[in-house]
Order: sequence, then structure tokens, then C-alpha cells
Amino acid sequence: MTFYLRQSDAFENNKVTLEYIPQGCSMNLFTRAVVLLFLVYLITATTSNRNSSMLCLENERQALLRFKNDLTDYSGRLSSWNMVHNDCCYWAGVVCHSFNGHVVELHLQNPYGYCTFNISYAGRETYMACEMNKLGGKINPSLLNLEQLSYLDLSHNDFGGYQIPSFISSLRTLRYLNLSGAGFGGLIPPGLGNLSYLRTLDLGSSSYGFLRAENFRWLSDLSFLQYLDLSSANLSQASDWLQVTNMLPSLVDLRLSECNLDLSVSLPNMVNFTRLAALDISANRPFGSSLLINWLSSLTGLRFLNLHLSGISGPIPSGLENMTSLTHVDLSYNNLTSSIPHWLYHFRGLESLNLRCNHLQGSISDDIGNMTSIMSIYMSLNELEGRIPRSIQKLCSLEAIYLDGNILHDTSDVLQIFFGCGIHSLRELNLRNCSISGPLPKSLGRLSSLKILNLAHNQLNGTLPESIGQLSKLEGLAIHNNRLEGFVSEVHFANLSNLGVFFGNDNPLILQVSPKWSPPFQLVTLGLRSWRCGSKFPSWLQAQQWLIELDLSSTGISDSVPTWFWNLSSQFIYLNLSHNQLHGMIPSIPKVELTYPLMHLSHNRFSGSLPRLSANVVELDLSRNWFTGGLSHFLCGSTDKPNQLTILNLGDNLLSGDIPDCWMNWTLLIYVALVNNNFKGNIPSSMGYLSCLQSLHLRNNSLNGEVPVALHKCSELAMIDLSENEFRGSIASWMGKGLLNLFSLNLRSNKFSGQISSDICHLDSLQILDLANNNLSGEIPRCMGHFTAMTRELLYGHQLPYALYISEVISYSRSGEIIIYSLFGGFYENAYVVTKGSVLQYDTLLFLVRSMDLSNNSLSGEIPKELTSLVGLQSLNLSGNCLTGVIPKKVGDMKLLESLDFSRNQLSGEIPSSISRLTFLHYLNLSFNNLSGRIPSSTQLQSFHASCFLGNKLCGPPVSKNCTVTSDNRNEEGKGDRPEVDWFYLCMALGFAVGFWAVCGPILFIQSWRHAYFHFLEIIWCRLCIAFGICH
Repeated sequence: MTFYLRQSDAFENNKVTLEYIPQGCSMNLFTRAVVLLFLVYLITATTSNRNSSMLCLENERQALLRFKNDLTDYSGRLSSWNMVHNDCCYWAGVVCHSFNGHVVELHLQNPYGYCTFNISYAGRETYMACEMNKLGGKINPSLLNLEQLSYLDLSHNDFGGYQIPSFISSLRTLRYLNLSGAGFGGLIPPGLGNLSYLRTLDLGSSSYGFLRAENFRWLSDLSFLQYLDLSSANLSQASDWLQVTNMLPSLVDLRLSECNLDLSVSLPNMVNFTRLAALDISANRPFGSSLLINWLSSLTGLRFLNLHLSGISGPIPSGLENMTSLTHVDLSYNNLTSSIPHWLYHFRGLESLNLRCNHLQGSISDDIGNMTSIMSIYMSLNELEGRIPRSIQKLCSLEAIYLDGNILHDTSDVLQIFFGCGIHSLRELNLRNCSISGPLPKSLGRLSSLKILNLAHNQLNGTLPESIGQLSKLEGLAIHNNRLEGFVSEVHFANLSNLGVFFGNDNPLILQVSPKWSPPFQLVTLGLRSWRCGSKFPSWLQAQQWLIELDLSSTGISDSVPTWFWNLSSQFIYLNLSHNQLHGMIPSIPKVELTYPLMHLSHNRFSGSLPRLSANVVELDLSRNWFTGGLSHFLCGSTDKPNQLTILNLGDNLLSGDIPDCWMNWTLLIYVALVNNNFKGNIPSSMGYLSCLQSLHLRNNSLNGEVPVALHKCSELAMIDLSENEFRGSIASWMGKGLLNLFSLNLRSNKFSGQISSDICHLDSLQILDLANNNLSGEIPRCMGHFTAMTRELLYGHQLPYALYISEVISYSRSGEIIIYSLFGGFYENAYVVTKGSVLQYDTLLFLVRSMDLSNNSLSGEIPKELTSLVGLQSLNLSGNCLTGVIPKKVGDMKLLESLDFSRNQLSGEIPSSISRLTFLHYLNLSFNNLSGRIPSSTQLQSFHASCFLGNKLCGPPVSKNCTVTSDNRNEEGKGDRPEVDWFYLCMALGFAVGFWAVCGPILFIQSWRHAYFHFLEIIWCRLCIAFGICH
């Protein structure tokens, strides 16, 4: 027999490996003895102190020092690299050869790996430490002096987008090269193909504009390459990717995710991926056909396959049926339809199945119990229905199951199936939004290994079982948006020492704990919206030193906020205390070091002057409180860095004074609301610096003057509400020319005068126009019938991009660790619309509203018939003007109208019969005009009160006056447009008279004509008699 000595590729721990390979008995005894003695010598040498007599080489030590000098090392993790420690083999991250002292390995990767802000698992301090541990700077060519360097790992650092140094191609002894996530960019040096000994090449997860490669030819000579990762590199031009990688004989693991790869490339004639065990080509261009999938199905030895976000349509590809060696399959985020095929349930070796976010239908088969090796099942966000199979209790290795977002319509008894043989292995259970009803089982605490439990958005009722407090490993719990009720006490949290995220919002639960309660957990995220938490501010929050997201809105607290809480708030990224009865003053909102916070403190009783604001607050809502004073100290104070505020809502307070002219300090603002205060003076011109502004609400103040021209620089404006002020002048033409994104324009109840400029007709996105209660005159521009957004009959609208929606997410793990994300919001765009005779406030459905109100002005002329082209309009109010003429006969084309008001004008004629087609009409007012004739018949019109037609000369129901003249022709289409003198009948009578006297007049008064006429009649009569044989 023969022993071969193989030194580890990475020289890990300076070990050598003996491989026994039988080769017959040809070697004689003496030779075998010599070999054995030699091997014993080697083993002794390698296991002794590696540096007992060997130091690192001086030239390599100097090379490492030069390399360090060009790096930035904020955390000081290379502090051991100095002149004091002569032996560089003891420096951090350096490994030397055991025999000759050469540097063979450099482990300089970020010790924290990829920096993710994982609020429940790593915590923010870990995230900050990860960021601090990133090396940067430049890569010094002194590495070329490391003649035997075989391992180089610089992953997850930050080299600022610099190109990968080309000299790395000259490190010919490299077997392992990892530059993943290290911030390199630009063209991948083709010279890397010269590293012929490479076993591992990892350039994945690039950033800074991405790495890129024009082709794959440079990889052709890497015959020993086993692992290749180019994920996130731009490989859109590398059409030879499959041809080249298919010819790499040693390739075991290929990862080309998010590379913009062309997956419709020509297929090689033969499959040479004889050793390939893992393939990730997810998130590239969509599959053009199933040819590539069928070609891949010949890789029967494949164990890992990721086709996530690959544009695959239709049923799950049948070509996968033969790939029975698969242990991990990811087909998530495609367009898969049909049902889950039965053959998939018979993959007994499958450990992870991800079918998340497709359009799979049907039910989950009971055959899922055959997948005895399965550990992770992700079937979220499909269209699956039916009950959850009870055979799941046979899956003894199950660790994670995600069925959220399907229509399962099961009862809460379904939770009992997870008490099967996998009761101690299950770590993640997500049944969010699955239409599950009923009470939670009292034995829920038996799932002792659970780390994530998400039962949100169901119809669960009853009480929260106390046994949930036994889940000692639980890190994330979501039960929000259910119907749970009753008391929650300290017992429910008794052993939840690992709990980091708790979403309990929107349940009528009552928290009943002692004021001196000391929770066993350190929460990062807490949501108790709509709970009853007592009138006192929760003192137990003082111990929550990790808390960064908190929602205590609508919890019935009527107390002052303690000072310790405002000190704690310096760490918040989301704080919502709205809709309570909190009182007192708010101190300065402190600087938040980690990120950019959202602060929602509206609907309380906070008083005093506005608090000074930290520069990195992003959203601030202090509306509906009792704040007093002005804005100068709030807006115009000096800051040490640019303000990050994007949303500012100070509406419904007692603020007063002029609006200060220092908005140039707040250039990121997109939403400003100062409504219902006591501000006076002009709109400051510095608001023109708000180039990102999309919504401006100054309703119901005492502002005056003209609207400043500087606002035309705010070209992103979509909402303007200046109503109920004292602005004067004409409606600026620049609004129609420069604010092309305008969605809502409300100038109601001001002192604007002059004519409505035709420039306003350029506002194609306009859906709400309110110019009522001003002094406008002249005619209504006919071009106002061309507002594009109002001409769309379909009910879809312009969703304002900055509107945030409330959402809480506990997400699944992609790499075996628990990752819990949370996304908070709570801000909706809103607008006041006068319709149906009252003022309505719209928020969530605002983008569906279409309204025009020009009432109570001095507009004259006729109602433009072009307005009837606005078939998407829901409310039209032209009342209280001096309009004349008739109601346009095509008013019935505006089928979506719910409110129509033409009252208090000088309109005449009849009501068009087409108005009876307005089947959505809920409010109609035509009173006090000069209308006459019969009111058209329809169930809709006759249901209105007679006062809607008061002050006219109308008859017929619902008014009491009966119509004396009836005619079936009165209801014909278009007859309602006739004026008071009916020229049709007048001309008909005149024609009859002229025709009669033109013929009968000469016969009556001229004797010769009369004799000739009767002689002609006599001749005709005789001929008729002869013809019929009655004349003798």
C-alpha cells in the first residue's frame, strides 16, 4: 500500500493530511519502512512549535507593513502589524508556512461578514461594529513580495469602488481569492485567468456601480477551479458564460445571481458539468423558453438549484422531476401557475423548498408528509387554498414553514399539527394572513424551539394563552390585526428572555402589569397600537435600552411623558405616541446617531413652544396638539449638518406669527402642512428652494398677499391647498405652465380675482380643482374639458409617492440565521373636498377622487359643452355664478357624477333628458335658475327632494306642479335643448299657411282659374266612372 502526503490547500492550522490509497503490494518492506520513518518525521515537525526556529521573512514583513500603510483601519484590527512584533506570523490574519516561514495566507475579511442591520438578532451595536471593521484605502503592490501566498481574503470591506488591482493576476500561487462585497468596481481584470492554481474565486455581491466582465474567455484556463461566484457583477455582454463554464472540469459550485445574464443563450451540445453540485443563476433576465431548464435537468447530480426571480412562467418545469439528488430548490418570485405537481412531494432528499411569491393554485397535498428530509418550506404569497395538510406532523426535521398570504380558511386547531414529531425542531412558523379563525390553543407553549411566530392578519379570537410565556427561545412574535381580547399579564412574558420584536397592534387587549414590573426581555421593536395600557405612562419601558421602534398610539394614556423617556428617545428610528391624551412640553428632540427617525406625536395635548429638532429627523408629525408661539426658533436655528426632514406636519395647533423666510435650510422637504393655525403675512419666497416639495398645505390661516412666483421652482408639487386665507390677485399662469405634476389645486375661500387663465388647462394630472368662493369673473375656459386625469372613466389615479403605509414584517431566513425586519409608517396624504353639500376629508382613497368646484364667483357665459368630456368627474359644482344658456344636452355622458350643483345661476331651457342616465347621482341642485318644462323621468331624479328644483318653472314629479301639455315626443333625446319659442312648430304652421293660400287663393278669387279647375275635376270624374263601368 501507498501513503500520499497532501498539504492542505489553505494550510489551515498548519496541518498535513495523510491519504491512504491502496496500490497493491508491489513496494518491498524496506522501502515501506523508509517511507514510514519519513512520514513520522514530517508529522513531528508539523506538530511542534512552528516558530521554534523560524521567523517570517524580513522582506515579506516589510511588504506587509507597506500594504498596511495604504489601508484605512478605523477599528484598529491591524494594530498588531507594527515594528514591535518582529514575527509577522503572529500578526492578526497572517498565516505562515510551517517549514520555511513564508506568508501563505492573509485572512483580512470583515470579521462580522456582510453588514446587515438585523434589529432583533445582531443589534445596532453589532451593525456599527461591522461598519467600523471595514478596511478601506488602496491595495499596495507590495503583496507581490509574498512569493508563496496561496490564500487572500479581503471580503466585506470597503475599497470605495476602485478597480480590482491588475497586479493580483501576478500572484501565481493563489488557490483562494475572495473579494466579495469588498466595494470593488469596474472591469474584472482578465489577467485573473492566469491564476491557474485557483480553486476558489469569489467576486460576488459587488457594489459601487458593480463589477463587470465583457466575456468569460479569461476563465477558460482555470482547470482546477471548484467555486466561482460573480453574483451582482454586470455580465450582460458575456454571452459565452454557459459555453465557458460548461468546460471547467473541476467546477462544483457556480453562483451567477443578479448578473443581468442572457438566459436565452445557445446551449452546448454536451453537458460537461460532471461535478457541478450547486447552481445559482437567479435574478437575471427572464427565461426566454424552457430549453435551458430542460438542458439543466440533465444535471442529475445537482444538489442546490436557485432560479429565484427568473421570469419562469407556467407550471413548475417537469424537467426537474428527474433531478432527484436536489436538496435545495428555490423557484420563488416567478410566474408559476397551476398546482404543485405530485412528483415534487416525492423528493425524499429535499431539505429546502422555496416557492414563495408565485401564482400557484389548488391545495397543498397530503403527500407533503412524504418529504421526510424537509427542513424549510416557503410557499408564501401564492393562491393556495384549502386546509393545511395534517400530514405535516410527520415532518420530524421541519425547522421553518411559511404559508403566509394564501387563502387557507382553516381553524386555529391547525396549530395542533405542529405538535407532531417536529415539535422540538420547529424554529419558524409563519401563517400570516391565512384566514385562520378561532382561539389559540392553550398548549401553544409546547413549541419550545420557536424563534419566529407570525399569526398576524387572521381572525383569531379569544384570549392570548399564558403558555406563550414558556417559549423561551422566541425572538419575534406577531399577532397584530386579529380579534384577540382579554388581559395580558406578566405571566405571558415570563420566560421570553430572547424576545426582540413584538407586534401586537390592533387587538382589543388590555395590558395589566405592575408599575414595578421588570420585563425579562430587551425589545428592539414594540407595537401595542389600540391596546388598553392604562392611564399612566408605562414605566417598565425605562429598562428597554435597545428599543428603537415603538408604537403606543391609541392606547388610552393620559399622562405627561417622563424625562427619562425623552432621553431614551435619542435611539429611536420610529416613535408613534399619537391619538392619546399626553400632555406637557416636549424638550428638544435629541440627535439620533444610528439612522433617520420618524416621529409621530399627533392628536395629543402637548403644549408650549415647538421643540428644537435634530437635523437627521426624517418625519415629524406634531399636528392636533396645543403648541403655541411662532416658527422662527424651530426653522431658523443653526444646525451642524444638513437637515434631513422630508415630512413636516404642524397643522391644527395654536401657532401664530409670520411664516419665517428660512426654508432654504430644509431643501429635502416633500410635505409641509401648517393648516388650521393663526399664521399671517405672506408666503415667504424662500419656499422656492424646496425643489423636492410635492405637497403644500396652508389651509385656514390668515395669510395674504399674492402667491409668490418663487413657488414655480417647486416643479414636483402635486398638492396645493391655500384655501380659507386672504390671498389676492389673479390665479398665476405659471401654475399651469410649471407645475405639470399638480394633482390637487385648492384655492377656495380667498380673494382671487380676474379671469381663469387658459394656461391652467395644461395640468393633465389634475384631479381636484377648487376655486370656489373667490371673485373670479369672465367665462369658463372651454379647454377645461381637456383635463386628462378627469377624462378617464376607469377608477385608477395618481398615487402620491411619499405616502407611507403601516406594515409590519417578520421575514424568513435565507441563510439559516433568524432575520426579523420591521417596516413602519403611518402617514397618508390627505385633502379636503367639498362635495354633496358637505366638506369631506379624503386620505387612503384620495387618489380615486375627481372633483371640480367653481362655485360662488362671478363667472358668466354659457356652461362649456366641453365639460361633458370629463367622464371621470365625480363632483361638479358651478353654483352661485352668473352663467346663462342651457344645460349641455350631453351632461348624461358624465356617468360617474355623484354630485351636481348648477343652482343660483341664470340657466334656462329644459333639463336635458340625458341627465336620467346619471345612475350614481346622490346629490343634485338645480334650484333658482330659469329652467322650464317637464323634469325628465327616472328613478334617480324623482327620488330627490322638490327643493332641488325650487325657483324654476318646472313641472312634474318631484315638484307639485303638474304639466298641462303632454307629449310622448317630449322625452325624446335632445328635446330638452329647445328654447322657449319652438321654431320647429312655428315654421311648420307658417309653411302650411303659405302652401294653402298659394293653391286655394287663385281658385277662390280668379273666376277663370276657378272654372278651369272645376272643369278639370269633371273630366277626371267621368274617366273614373267609365273605367269602373258606372257611367251610361
